[in-house]
Amino acid sequence: MKNYHRLNSQDIGYLTKILGEAGIKTDLDSLKSASSDESEDLKFLPEAVIFPKDTSEISAVLKYCNENHIPVTTRGAGTGLSGGALPVSGGIVLSTKFLNKILWIDEQNMQACVEPGVVNYVFQEEVKKKNLFYPPDPASWQSCTMGGNVAHVSGGPRAVKYGTTRDYILNLEVVLANGDIIQTGANTLKYSTGYNLTHLMIGSEGTLGIITKIITRLIPYPSCNVLLMVPFVNATEACKMVNELILKGCRPSALEFMEGEAIRLSARYCGSVPFEIKPEWDAILLIEADGFTQDEAMHEAEKISSVLECKGYSEIWFAQSAEEKEALWKIRRKAGEAVRHTSVYKEEDTVVPRACLPELLEYVRVLCKENGIRAVCYGHAGDGNLHVNILKEKLPDHIWKNRLPGIIRQLFQKCKSLGGTISGEHGIGYVQKEYMPVVFPEYHMELFRQIKKVFDPNLILNPEKICF
Repeated sequence: MKNYHRLNSQDIGYLTKILGEAGIKTDLDSLKSASSDESEDLKFLPEAVIFPKDTSEISAVLKYCNENHIPVTTRGAGTGLSGGALPVSGGIVLSTKFLNKILWIDEQNMQACVEPGVVNYVFQEEVKKKNLFYPPDPASWQSCTMGGNVAHVSGGPRAVKYGTTRDYILNLEVVLANGDIIQTGANTLKYSTGYNLTHLMIGSEGTLGIITKIITRLIPYPSCNVLLMVPFVNATEACKMVNELILKGCRPSALEFMEGEAIRLSARYCGSVPFEIKPEWDAILLIEADGFTQDEAMHEAEKISSVLECKGYSEIWFAQSAEEKEALWKIRRKAGEAVRHTSVYKEEDTVVPRACLPELLEYVRVLCKENGIRAVCYGHAGDGNLHVNILKEKLPDHIWKNRLPGIIRQLFQKCKSLGGTISGEHGIGYVQKEYMPVVFPEYHMELFRQIKKVFDPNLILNPEKICF
């Protein structure tokens, strides 16, 4: 780990001149609140937390920190699952809390510009008022921020039809490590003008620059939807059915998978379920069809049901009201929280080509059985994205710590062999970086490091993440 400059009273004084008294906190409570995120039980205490109000303040802060070799870790809502917001090297945590404005919505061009601290749900609700749609909706959409979504290429249930965050970002304003401010692209649907820095910044987890403005594209809002729940007595067959639906020409707006144990854990955690969970259920598929009219949505739903029935799956539950839809989605979106309240765990964000999902699930089950552990699986099946939650439960600490890395490595090697990779939407951050060599040879890792050094030669931006 690089030796960085430790903050002193002179540094605090200079930063206070830039940010004002309310813009910098060094009390213990503030430092503790910025020391962790939702990824496991990891805590790293920063030396200060700052709350800039605009791009110019961030530029001035980074210029000073770069000259003085002070590390800066950007933090949104702290909902990340890969340790991307952990201040591993101390220094400053830069909060985007007050960079929370929707700057404009251009209905004619179907675009919007937001600051990174805007909450995903708030943004979706605002554009919906104008009959426009921003589809990416990760499980934490009611609290996660747009900056964090861009930093980790967030997806969500509707990625199967509409794509991930990457598909909706046109341009970014970014402050580089030395304080320079750049536009990464243009507010256009096409871009073939030199290297595409927009796509390089998306998914870079705050290691190459700090995003201060996000220009998104929007699409017309499909206001009608139908939600189906289909139980399976064999989870592998549920995974096979996912690809079958797509191959038959179905276009669901969401296609989610939950193992039986995930359903039961989440239902207990949520406290109410709009259907009876039968003991023989090994999995469910949660399938949504949408459209601009109810007839359009229902036509797609009937097409999906027809394919299911032809394959022998006639037990199909249709949500009958907005309340039933909300209850079903709550069970799916709260699955991660339910697991966290059950046991110490390690969540892996595996992703493989969709047709390989059944083989991946079977491998997970065999791997767990061989190692005497339990895993709870759910995910965005339509994208081949399976969240594998490995539970510690009553396993002794020394066995858990010694055995877990090997299990994860085997799981990732399987993903690679199937043509997949080790993260679909959670990012690499701090907790997954040791596994990057599973999917990338050393020369590829060195390319990553050289790119990092071009943008951030003093390595002050979000240190100890991804490839360092």
